[in-house]
Amino acid sequence: MKILIVDDEPFVIRLLSHQLDRLGFTDVTAHEHPRTALEALESGAITPHMILLDLQMPEIDGIEFVRHLTRLNYRGGLILVSGEDERILRTARRLAEAHRLDIRGALHKPVTPAALSELLGKPANTPFKTGSTPILNKAIRKTYDGPQILRAIEDGEFVNVYQPKVRFSDGQLVGVETLVRWQHPEDGLVFPDQFITEAEDKGLINELTRVILEQALEQAYRWRVDGLELHVSVNISMDSLSSLDFPDYLARVVEERKVPARQLVLEVTESRLMKDALVALDVCSRLRLKHIGLSIDDFGTGHSSLAQLRDIPFDELKVDRQFVHNARRDPVSRAILEGSLAMSKQLGMHSVAEGVEDEDDWALLRELGCDIAQGYFVSKPMFPHALTRWIEEWEGRRAALVDR
Repeated sequence: MKILIVDDEPFVIRLLSHQLDRLGFTDVTAHEHPRTALEALESGAITPHMILLDLQMPEIDGIEFVRHLTRLNYRGGLILVSGEDERILRTARRLAEAHRLDIRGALHKPVTPAALSELLGKPANTPFKTGSTPILNKAIRKTYDGPQILRAIEDGEFVNVYQPKVRFSDGQLVGVETLVRWQHPEDGLVFPDQFITEAEDKGLINELTRVILEQALEQAYRWRVDGLELHVSVNISMDSLSSLDFPDYLARVVEERKVPARQLVLEVTESRLMKDALVALDVCSRLRLKHIGLSIDDFGTGHSSLAQLRDIPFDELKVDRQFVHNARRDPVSRAILEGSLAMSKQLGMHSVAEGVEDEDDWALLRELGCDIAQGYFVSKPMFPHALTRWIEEWEGRRAALVDR
């Protein structure tokens, strides 16, 4: 493994280099000046698999350096090193994650060999082969414009995948979340972060949402015929709740698809401020009167706030993944998680934890009394035909998880 140390303190560089050597990592390059390190990265003079980055540096600090790594499309691992306050480290880590960098963790100065060894032994989000060098990838991320999205809607290119949701108490499958994908004729399966914002900006989100909803309800009916009574959750933008005829449209579609209204849950993701709060309150209230479930999605992030929880008749609270995964080891995330779950109980709402990624997450959420689990530990999103096979596999795991 090729390792780059970027730290303005010569003593720290010597200490880290010595510790790395004793751990068996001998291909180590160090730079005291972040600017020269960036120049070497940009020119290809160094191609590290891992960077140990100090946050507090002159000229270019660690936060700026992270921004440059994103510009260079760096695909190696990153470990933050700092003597700063724990919360600054945590914020810097979340920033690196938001930039989609492979952040392995953060180390406090003075760094101990045990802590360094633990982080260097973590698996990569983006695996690399030993000896490989193409860490900097200048490929440009493809974007799609409004006319392309409209054409795809008209040609029926948007399809749904479904991620299972199970009860913590008994591991029983209770529902699925609907996630849209674009089956592009040339680019293959395109994920929503490449087209949802554009659809909202170009006024196409309502049309796209109705396609997703109708497909989801048709699938829910097919599952009912097969004996599976599942709640089907569909993500709804606040833009979709700004139309006063939306509840009537939804009630009609539910009836046409022969699915009980109580089996449909709308996950409200407030990615932008409400244009008209009164219309949203009107629409949401009528949806609940029609027995359609309302879930406040990504609670604690964006505009999904306590005010919305107070004003809109939600019956489900979905805790965002950033407060769920690794909460046992992150006291701030755990405090927010426990507070959210306690609030949902006091308000008589179901609680859903998204981002349950491993058995440790499962055990903590079950211990805290969360109602429903969703995440890769349970299952990745899948096409409908794969659900039957997944159920068989899950039954083999379920008993062991709930008997503990």
